[in-house]
Amino acid sequence: MRADFQSEKGARPRAWLAWSSGKDSAWALHAVRQSGEFEVAALLTTVNQTHARVAMHAVRECLVEMQVAAAGLPLIKVPIPSPCTNEVYERAMGEAMARARAEGVRHVVFGDLFLEDIRAYREKQLAACGMTPIFPLWRRNTRQLAEEMIAGGLSAYLTCVDPRKLERSFAGRRFDTDFLRELPADVDPCGENGEFHTFANGGPMFKQAIPVTAGEIVERDGFIFADFLPRATAAGTS
Repeated sequence: MRADFQSEKGARPRAWLAWSSGKDSAWALHAVRQSGEFEVAALLTTVNQTHARVAMHAVRECLVEMQVAAAGLPLIKVPIPSPCTNEVYERAMGEAMARARAEGVRHVVFGDLFLEDIRAYREKQLAACGMTPIFPLWRRNTRQLAEEMIAGGLSAYLTCVDPRKLERSFAGRRFDTDFLRELPADVDPCGENGEFHTFANGGPMFKQAIPVTAGEIVERDGFIFADFLPRATAAGTS
């Protein structure tokens, strides 16, 4: 992006979108584009410097790069160490927000659904940076939203499962109607309570699908992680 770009008078306000690599951020991108209220100028993601993966979702950095190419947007990477303290994280995000403001961006879009403490934290942190958060999916019924995503053509896979909340066998599964039907009643259909995280590899927010193949399933730090690899390079990737 050009650092000297400024929205013309009357143009839509420009926003960055917080990109987790999962279904909620992907659907938030779709929702914002449909509404036409904001121009999404870039996707913003935090990357674990040690493992070159998206934090918590554990999606390979190369897959995120394929996602943003398919979305037709630039990627703003925020590298963070592992483990990462709140102080280090907030400093890194503050630097990213300073860049956003320098590029004429004043809004950040999030795919959050109903966790009030997370929303309050984002609002507080962004206010300190002179930025405003946008929550296009906020308070949507998560069962209806999950069904809408699937009916709307979203393709996604579970990359992380909390075994205290969901059976280990769900790791690596496709996020589809069969998955929703088999979910325990106490598990949120969108995994908003941390039950699971996903990787979106297709849908209306992408110009083309991202072909992937399943890799190893491992347990680490109390969570079950399912690895996914670009299909074209899977044979040569460890």
